[in-house]
Amino acid sequence: MPVHNLKPGVSLNERAIESLEFIRTTMARSAPFTAVPGRGGMAMGAVAIVAAALGAREQDDWRWVAVWLSAAVVAVPLGLLAMRWKARRYGIALWSAAGRRFAQGFVPAVVAGAILSAALALTGRFDLVPATWLLLYGAGVLAGSTASVPVLAWLGAAFMALGVAALLTGTGWRDLWLGAGFGGLQIAFGIIIARKHGG
Repeated sequence: MPVHNLKPGVSLNERAIESLEFIRTTMARSAPFTAVPGRGGMAMGAVAIVAAALGAREQDDWRWVAVWLSAAVVAVPLGLLAMRWKARRYGIALWSAAGRRFAQGFVPAVVAGAILSAALALTGRFDLVPATWLLLYGAGVLAGSTASVPVLAWLGAAFMALGVAALLTGTGWRDLWLGAGFGGLQIAFGIIIARKHGG
């Protein structure tokens, strides 16, 4: 770069440092969030399989919700701990630019699902709760996949497909669809992520 093109008072060394900082920042923003835990997903899936078996025995809707909420209380910390373990193992910062983009895609959909679920339960529309969980969790995973490993896009789409199925079939099938999604899909995709993306 010719010296006469530099701004007054800016040395060639300072310009090089600025350029390197820009390149580093751009690469950090474009790097995928790879701390999504395959083994953690499998553990969460196993919890959901148990919840589906227990939930299928419940005739009371509030007790049925309690079964699934209890499963979430167990599964969510498992997933977060597995994510932290994987991030530490590979030296990935959870709150890197990619990690923040993943959270910005995933968290709002999950929060919306929780709020809608509470509203549906309080108005007695338990029949719509499974579809709400599956659709919004799937939407969150799909949104988060733009900052993470591509296989998550397929996982999100599969969750949303199960959500549509849950809408069409009614409460008699609710534990089947929830078990297939939060159990079966989490385990299957957890295996894929563990094998292809390091645990």
